[in-house]
Amino acid sequence: MKTFALHLDSNFVPTSNEQITFDLKTFSGGEPHFKLHTLAKGANVSISHRLTSFNKVGELLIAADAVKRNGMNISQLIIPYFPAARQDRLMTNGEALSCKVYAQLINAIGADEVVIYDAHSDVSPALIEHCVNVSNHQFIQQVIETIGKDVLLISPDGGALKKIYKVAEAVGQLEVIECSKSRDVKTGQLSNFKVNAEDLQGKNCLIVDDICDGGGTFNGLAQELIAKNAGKLYLAVSHGIFSKGFDELQKNFNQVFTTNSFSTIEHEVLTQIELTDGLLFK
Repeated sequence: MKTFALHLDSNFVPTSNEQITFDLKTFSGGEPHFKLHTLAKGANVSISHRLTSFNKVGELLIAADAVKRNGMNISQLIIPYFPAARQDRLMTNGEALSCKVYAQLINAIGADEVVIYDAHSDVSPALIEHCVNVSNHQFIQQVIETIGKDVLLISPDGGALKKIYKVAEAVGQLEVIECSKSRDVKTGQLSNFKVNAEDLQGKNCLIVDDICDGGGTFNGLAQELIAKNAGKLYLAVSHGIFSKGFDELQKNFNQVFTTNSFSTIEHEVLTQIELTDGLLFK
């Protein structure tokens, strides 16, 4: 059975299947409107989108409804950045479990398979039905091929430890340096950055994590790495939001690497690696 691709974001094209034509616009009241032009009853459809806002989720939902109403099967959803993945537990009274809310919306689509990329924790893949969580190993392998194998892998905090040792094994048994920090759950303020090594002996360091939002974790940690005699500093994050821009990151890092899971962005310090079916979704 033929599989078509429905890429809702024209700047994110992760599969090479023949593309469905459609119209997607927003009414003056703010509601998204979707209309299919390619109608192939009985065909499979792989839908992709970058879910950077709740409105983007709405676009995905109405597109999926149009596909099903016209007799086509949603064989795959590709949503590399899963929204609210960081809200996967209740930290203070009065909060919503946002991760579960998004998962319920995605599950309602009824796709045969849901592909996400480098999930923040085990919670999202557990909540999403028929989920495939693609690892960041090939991404980090490409980064290391660019900067060289003589590098230490830096785990920024305890939450990253489980994944970074798997990365270290996958890319060639690289040495891992464990780090830690403190965060005030009420204010989000970061403090008490620690590097669990006495002297990094001028070795280059690659911090590996899943998300860079404002960059506070990485900028704070960079100062501690420099104090411990680090060489060149590099940062590799699967999902680059960069909500505070690159001014501080550029001061601390020789190069920053990310994928196009969240947005397409250009900056002199940034190298962006595209997620494609031939590279990271195979």
